[in-house]
Amino acid sequence: MDSSVAAQADDVAAVPGPCSRWPAESMGVIRQIMARAGDKWSMLVVATLQGGPMRYTDLQRAIPGISQRMLTLTLRQLQRDGLITRTAYAEVPPRVEYGLTTLGTTLLDVVVPLIEWVGAHHQDIHQNQTTFDADHAG
Repeated sequence: MDSSVAAQADDVAAVPGPCSRWPAESMGVIRQIMARAGDKWSMLVVATLQGGPMRYTDLQRAIPGISQRMLTLTLRQLQRDGLITRTAYAEVPPRVEYGLTTLGTTLLDVVVPLIEWVGAHHQDIHQNQTTFDADHAG
């Protein structure tokens, strides 16, 4: 490798970004958390729970398009991550509620504005996609 190519490679590697602050040994876990926090269903569940605890069926009704299986998987992962709680009440019939933890509540500052941005700009993006697809049709 000549010296100019090596210098360019060093310049690219030296550019600071959000990943530069994270220890290399944590990158796998950080990517996993980023994937979950950025998952559409996780974001919608967290945002839906901002008003307080909800029952499973109420959550399913409040999130159009989510399947029973996907809601169950999403709730389990969010609970595993410590972002939501699952409270089972010893009643007949049994009642289970899901709510945000303190950690989960901190996500609202990120998730709610992102969902609102998508709602405000979805038509523009759809139009851009349609135009792009028409311009790049084979």
